[in-house]
Amino acid sequence: MGPRSRPALRAVESIVVPDPQHGRVLVLRDTQGITDAQAVIPPPLVPIVARFTGRLSCEDIAREVSGDGQGEVPVEVVTRLAAELDRGLFLEGPTFRAARARVEGDFAAATTRPASHAGGAYFAERRALERYIDGSCLAKARATHGNGDHHASGTHVNGTHAGGGSLLALVAPHIDPWRGAVGYGHAYNALAASLPADADTFVIFGTSHAPMARPFALCRKAFDTPLGPVDADGDALDTIAACATFDPYADQFNHKREHSLEFQVVFLKHLLKGRPFRIVPILAGLGQQQASGTDPAGDAAIRAFADGVRTLVEGRPGKVVVVAGADMAHVGPRFGDAAPYDEAQRAALEKADRASLELAASLDVQGFWSHVAADLDERRVCGLAPIWSLLHSVAGSGAHGKVLHYEQTIDADDGSIVSHAAVGFYG
Repeated sequence: MGPRSRPALRAVESIVVPDPQHGRVLVLRDTQGITDAQAVIPPPLVPIVARFTGRLSCEDIAREVSGDGQGEVPVEVVTRLAAELDRGLFLEGPTFRAARARVEGDFAAATTRPASHAGGAYFAERRALERYIDGSCLAKARATHGNGDHHASGTHVNGTHAGGGSLLALVAPHIDPWRGAVGYGHAYNALAASLPADADTFVIFGTSHAPMARPFALCRKAFDTPLGPVDADGDALDTIAACATFDPYADQFNHKREHSLEFQVVFLKHLLKGRPFRIVPILAGLGQQQASGTDPAGDAAIRAFADGVRTLVEGRPGKVVVVAGADMAHVGPRFGDAAPYDEAQRAALEKADRASLELAASLDVQGFWSHVAADLDERRVCGLAPIWSLLHSVAGSGAHGKVLHYEQTIDADDGSIVSHAAVGFYG
C-alpha cells in the first residue's frame, strides 16, 4: 500500500468491545469465512479506518484526520495500517480476491459443510455436547417454564406455556448456545413435545450475517455436527429452486461460516437422535427491503421463491417443519449505542419486541414486517428476514402461533443486550 493507494474496507462485521488498555476498541470480524482472524482497532485509529472507503488516497486520509484536531497523522501510519488490514484480508483488492477464490473453490468442491463453530460456540466433543444440551438447555428451560421473571448469569428471562397441536413451524434463537441455553431449551422442548410423527424434513431459514447478492441462498451440502452429519433434501431444494427467478445458489458460499443455521442443525440432530431426517438450509438476506422498509411480498422474485417454499410445505403435509434461527434486538455499546439500556429502556424494548412477536404469532406477515422495519435502526432486529420467510411459508396453513419464551441476554462487560424468543406454530 502506497501513499496514493485508495484502501477500501470490505463488508465485515464491526462491534465495539471493552478493552483493559484502551477502554473500548473496534473489532472487525469476517462473517464470510475467508479468514478466522479478527482486527482490533484502538480508538486513535478508528477515524483512519472509517475513511477506508475506496474514495480517498492514504495521503488524503492522513490530511483529513490531521485536520480534524486529532493531532498530526503521518501518511506512513495510514499506509502501514492499510497494509496490515490488506494482509489480514479485511480490504478489497487482489490479496483478498485471491484468498476468496481459494476458499470458495474448496467449499464448492466439498460435499459436506464442516461444523464451523464447534469448539467455539458449543462443545465439539459429542458426549460433552449431549450433556450440555440435555442439562443446561432442555432441563433448565423446563425448570424455569412458567415461573415468570428470572435473573441469572446476566440474563433476563420470561417464559410462558406452550401451545397445542402438532408443530408446523418454530422460531428459535441463533445467539450462541452458551448465552442462549435456556432460550434454545424452550424452543426445542416445544419441538420435542409436538413434532408430527411423520416429520422428516426441516426447512431452516437463517439470517445471513454476510452480505448477499440475491435475496435467498440455498445450500445442497450435508451439514456436519459433532453428533454426526445431516443430509440436505435434494428433491426439496429442487422444488424450491424451480420456482426461483434468480440463481438461488449464487450466495451458497455464505453458508460456510453462518451460525444461524448451524446451531439449529445441532439441536435437531440431538433431539431426533437415530430418527432419519433431512434439512433444507436457506439463508435469508432481503437487505434492500430492510434498508428501504419496503414489504418483500411486493418483489416478484422474492415472492416467487417464498411461494416455492410454501408449495413444498403444503405438498408434504405433516412431513415438513419450518424453523427460523432468528434473534431479535441488538442494543447497547457493543452495537453502536452511546450507553447501556437502563431498566425503563429494557422494559420498553421488551414491550416492542413482544408486540412484534405477537404479530408473528398471529401470522400477520405484513404487520410483523412493518412493525420491525419501523425501528430497525434502533432495535437492530437481525431475525427479521428469516421470521418473515417462515411466516410466509405457513401463512395459509391455518396454524395458530404462541410466544413460548422471551429473553434479554445482557452482556456482563458493557450491558449490551441481545434479545431472542421461541415461538411455536401449531395446527
